[in-house]
Amino acid sequence: MLDYKLLEALAAVAQEGGFEKAAAKLRITQSAVSQRVKLLEEQTGQVLMARAAPPRPTPAGRQMIKHFLQVNRLEGDLKESLDLSGKDLFTTLALGINGDSLSTWFLPAVRDFLVREHVLLDLRGDDQDETHKMLRDGEVIGCISVQDRPIQGCLMEYLGQMDYRLIASPGFSKKWFPQGLTPETAAKAPFFIFNRKDHLHYKMFPLALGEVPDPLPAHYLPSSEQFVAFIEAGLGYGMLPDQQSREYLETGRLLDIAHPHKVPVHLYWHCWNLSSALLDRFTRHLVRETRKILEPSNQ
Repeated sequence: MLDYKLLEALAAVAQEGGFEKAAAKLRITQSAVSQRVKLLEEQTGQVLMARAAPPRPTPAGRQMIKHFLQVNRLEGDLKESLDLSGKDLFTTLALGINGDSLSTWFLPAVRDFLVREHVLLDLRGDDQDETHKMLRDGEVIGCISVQDRPIQGCLMEYLGQMDYRLIASPGFSKKWFPQGLTPETAAKAPFFIFNRKDHLHYKMFPLALGEVPDPLPAHYLPSSEQFVAFIEAGLGYGMLPDQQSREYLETGRLLDIAHPHKVPVHLYWHCWNLSSALLDRFTRHLVRETRKILEPSNQ
């Protein structure tokens, strides 16, 4: 039989990114956290936490943490159904989400749910191609992802699509693309990329130019909010979703320099397949409200 105090310590170290922070969260000493993790490793006969900086759970450790979080979610639902949790206590849902979704449609999609329910969100950011790995590893209870197949042990719902276009300011376009966008001019103009996991431009450039510019001089800017600000300032060009660029395009502050080409990104909601009333309510609300905001599927 697993000792859930030991599992709680293991999960806290992984979630908080260190033994000291885990101790503060659990309100025990750092030594006690270390002893609990070590005892769990001795009981299971496996290394569960790699002592790196920050500490990282091993594959066996991730399985343990995932089990602990799932049991926690089910216990929370049981307390709610028996009215044991109290009306003033909050439940935390850990979710994986990409930056563009967080900066555009996510708030209006979940606002009413957060007002109505006693829920706290623990949002973990990553690229939309990567968030499903958080769910697979047990770091989150649900995620927004481009993954179009359910992960084992999880449910999946289609949310809608975000269309991305190649955007520049009028001044930037005039300076760098006086005769229009070409492979030669694109190989000289500074380009914005979110991070090294962002590969949208590999889909756009073949559509617009027939090839990816080589070289492609690029800034890396891991902030969805600042991404559009830097482009509007004329410091480079880049890929923006319609939800973020529409107002700028309509007022002429930005230009779609590869019209009519666009890259559709289909988004899906993945979550654990648990008999959790709260998770079910959140899923139904998120799917319904997101589909009102995002472009409908053309699949």
